[in-house]
Amino acid sequence: MGLRINDTVPNFTAETDHGTITFHDWIGDSWAILFSHPKDFTPVCTTEFGAVAQLSEEWAKRGTKVIGVSVDGVEDHKKWKGDIETVAGTPAGFPIIADEGLAVSKAFDMLPAEAYLPDGRTPNDSATVRSVFIIGPDKQLKLSMTYPMTVGRNFAEVLRALDGLQMSAKGVATPANWEVGQDVIVPGAMSTEDAEAKFGEVEIVLPYLRKVKAPA
Repeated sequence: MGLRINDTVPNFTAETDHGTITFHDWIGDSWAILFSHPKDFTPVCTTEFGAVAQLSEEWAKRGTKVIGVSVDGVEDHKKWKGDIETVAGTPAGFPIIADEGLAVSKAFDMLPAEAYLPDGRTPNDSATVRSVFIIGPDKQLKLSMTYPMTVGRNFAEVLRALDGLQMSAKGVATPANWEVGQDVIVPGAMSTEDAEAKFGEVEIVLPYLRKVKAPA
């Protein structure tokens, strides 16, 4: 059974280019983003890791740790980091999990239980290891998205989604294309009176679509 929203994410112990981690302990009280890749030294993934590195200050502002996972070993990860930093023009300070045995990829349902890496493998053998998982401090899955190998992920959207999740944790919802600073939506289960008491003035667009200023 695949991971669903609000499921507790798998805990695991794994080697990374920063040493051994136990995932839940590594998350601690932070938000976390795990982003996966089918192989080191691949072109699209290199640009994606670079994009993550360039956003290091943004992740920190949001109390969020980021970690990669790729089905290659620690030494390859360390060598690949040099290429990533060349492309990004900035240090890549986040760890990358070495998932040579596919345990993490299988635990997060990116590969079937019977999957294995053949001799002379190519990225196509692990092509589905191309997901982003946003995880809350409660260790529950808040959002996931999966891309094919040929389409680079939009990390501005990952950042926007993280902002939306952190805003919704304050008891509201966010509309389409929402960005920080814009109005938010009153949850359907909350009465207008309760919304006014909690958030202030309520704009009633439709009986079921009500907006308020974003809470601080």
